[in-house]
Amino acid sequence: MTWWREILSAVAMVLTFAAFLPYIRSIHAGRTRPHVFSWALWGSTTFVVFLAQVVDGGGAGAWPIGLAGIVTLYVAVLAYTRRGNISITRTDWFFLLTGLSALPAWALTSDPLWAVVILTSIDLVGFLPTLRKTFLQPFDEDLGFYAFTVARNIMAMAALENFSVTTLLFPAATGFACILFIATTLAQRRSHRRNGLLP
Repeated sequence: MTWWREILSAVAMVLTFAAFLPYIRSIHAGRTRPHVFSWALWGSTTFVVFLAQVVDGGGAGAWPIGLAGIVTLYVAVLAYTRRGNISITRTDWFFLLTGLSALPAWALTSDPLWAVVILTSIDLVGFLPTLRKTFLQPFDEDLGFYAFTVARNIMAMAALENFSVTTLLFPAATGFACILFIATTLAQRRSHRRNGLLP
């Protein structure tokens, strides 16, 4: 392991805290209302992907993903206990059950690549309840969190000791999903302002 990979990993972990601390404070203050289903899926998949990255030799680049998984599960607990979003639809249940039903599938293969492919797909499905909510309530999310997540994932990828589809797919796909989510939310905010639908 080279020293610069450890530094990049440390920067990625600092970015993880920089993203999550304001987000968590915003939840406590009632300004942000995360969707519990999204965060439960994200936390579960992120932590299992971390384990798959470790198995595939991801080294220091995997550490920020593991940290993010743990903190994401904490946000899911906060979202549940504070009832951040009590409007849970049948579609949300479908997304959650689809994601959870695929979770055991990673254990059926000894190949970490397939585990990461399955878990990345589940993680992206986890965006759907939050995306649905954002079309109705685009001011309920802290976009700074998602921007920090993109930066964190870039640092984590750069810190990887083994560059492979297994180690790169999850941070690349979720980072890109965050960019699309930011763009979609900003477009919805503009639309709501034009129509006089302010928070």
